[in-house]
Amino acid sequence: MDVSQKDTQDPLGALPIITPGYSYASITDKLTALVLTKNTPAAWFAFMAVGFTLLMGLMMSLGYLLVKGIGIWGNNIPVGWAFDIINFVWWIGIGHAGTLISAILLLFKQDWRTSINRFAEAMTLFAVACALLFPLFHTGRPWLAVYWLLPYPNVMGLWPNFRSPLIWDVFAVSTYGSVSLLFWYIGLIPDLATFRDKAAKPIVKKIYGVLAMGWRGSARHWYRYETAYLILAGLSTPLVLSVHTVVSFDFAVSNLPGWHATIFPPYFVAGAVYAGFAMVLTLAIPLRAIYKLHDFITMRHLENMAKVTLVTGLIVVYGYVCEAFFGWYSGSLYEREMLRLRIFDGYYPWAYPTLLVCNFLVPQLLWIKKFRRNITVLFTVAMFVNVGMWLERFVIIVTSLSQDFLPASWAIYSPTRWDFMTFFGTIGLFTTLMFLFVRILPMISIFEMRTLLPEAATKSKPEGESH
Repeated sequence: MDVSQKDTQDPLGALPIITPGYSYASITDKLTALVLTKNTPAAWFAFMAVGFTLLMGLMMSLGYLLVKGIGIWGNNIPVGWAFDIINFVWWIGIGHAGTLISAILLLFKQDWRTSINRFAEAMTLFAVACALLFPLFHTGRPWLAVYWLLPYPNVMGLWPNFRSPLIWDVFAVSTYGSVSLLFWYIGLIPDLATFRDKAAKPIVKKIYGVLAMGWRGSARHWYRYETAYLILAGLSTPLVLSVHTVVSFDFAVSNLPGWHATIFPPYFVAGAVYAGFAMVLTLAIPLRAIYKLHDFITMRHLENMAKVTLVTGLIVVYGYVCEAFFGWYSGSLYEREMLRLRIFDGYYPWAYPTLLVCNFLVPQLLWIKKFRRNITVLFTVAMFVNVGMWLERFVIIVTSLSQDFLPASWAIYSPTRWDFMTFFGTIGLFTTLMFLFVRILPMISIFEMRTLLPEAATKSKPEGESH
């Protein structure tokens, strides 16, 4: 029987983190076999084909952009920021869940993070890579922009404006990406040693051996590993709050109606966690089915993620209410008019109601335990949230810019096919990177899964061997 069916039939509602009956050896054999096998699932090739096709569209659109300039996008005056900044904020938000699951839940000793933290960390790195493409290519000539933006003296006497939140973004996102990469790689080292010892082909053994950096599983190695991992978890935790707070300053520190709001920093952080957990569910459910990981990613993991999604979704909706109240209570004619145009009578009257359906109404299904433990409902809700969080950024950015202080400068923004090709191309890049990752590296932490076994409770750490 599928463990998900068995879990949902539990009358007491007690869901396991890992299905009973596994040993150290069986966990190692099961998880290493996902990579060290020639029998790659057919679904893997299907997802790779779709992702690679979209990636080729991204290469074509960016190549054409470098030749023609960003005029191929639908950006205009006054909507100088559009799909590029929408997608930047959306991808950065998606990257939040990986660090949250890995760092904060580790510090709070939540064992249920173990089955999902590895691919959630990888998701963070790939989402940040997709996000960085947009501001880089928005500059129009990235080979010159990098030279101009770096904070060092140059012959032109040009310095970045450190009072600009766009410069704050550079520091915040680069720090976040660097710490997340270190955190992810250090967590991989014991498992890379396991792959080194399990691999049959000499070249594969050598590659994993180099990546494992001489790991032998000694007491000294474990001590250094745990120290470094804990320090990076401590560094990552404030980054979860700071990165999207800084991203929100792109808008909150301006005077533009619809952006000038003190609720934006906590509201953006909650929205990032909301979008991130929705994407983890979007990835975990198919991967669980493709690789038959029901024993490791149980309904307890999915239900806990559904609960976090519900709570953060309610915080986001509270932010919507506060935003509307502050605009009304401010007494500012411009703020009140912006709210009216955004919600009722603007250029995009469909956007805000659709946003509320995706981010508010549909996730209310997660209050019901039966739905939280239904795979189809969970995946459907996660997809609605993915769309809704993208629409939220569209509403904030485009509606505020297209109808600002001066009616004479109002203009409708219409994305071109190149906008869509670039956006869907980054989805292809993300999909390609994710499925390459699950093919060549362990998507679930092997040694951490072994610590969940009953026999591990009497030991301070897993067995000394690396396999």
